[in-house]
Amino acid sequence: MSLTTNLQKLWPRALGVGVINAVLLSAVMVPVNLAGISPMPEPPSLAFAETLLGTALPLPVGLLFHVAYVTLWSLLFIAAAYPDLAFTRALALGLVLWLAALVIFFPVIGWGVLGLDVSPALIVASLVPHLLFAVFLWGLGRLMIPDTGSVTGRSA
Repeated sequence: MSLTTNLQKLWPRALGVGVINAVLLSAVMVPVNLAGISPMPEPPSLAFAETLLGTALPLPVGLLFHVAYVTLWSLLFIAAAYPDLAFTRALALGLVLWLAALVIFFPVIGWGVLGLDVSPALIVASLVPHLLFAVFLWGLGRLMIPDTGSVTGRSA
């Protein structure tokens, strides 16, 4: 099936996967940031929103950007990979997005390439949520998208 056909067929469930994935990631990341455990000076989605809009913003605005970003990539992944929503594919997407964060996103928000203007610890600290994104995307896809029940994403 084509990307367009898959989107037409799966968009409500794929949208649900994306929103739930974003909520689960936020449930992990927000407490880590608020507790000061993360080496990031602020949540990256909030830093991006502030960079884009040119002003300081409250955390909920950053969370909205986060939900939109995670939902978009979840929708695109499901539409492109269906019916083979294999873990390896979700992991590959998570790793590509992590690399893009390091070399594109971090410089845009002023943290430098690889986040090195802040700390080398950002390299690993940014990997963890991208790995969780992949795990949640794969698991939620298996639960919520029809005909993707096996480990490889193919029907059993």
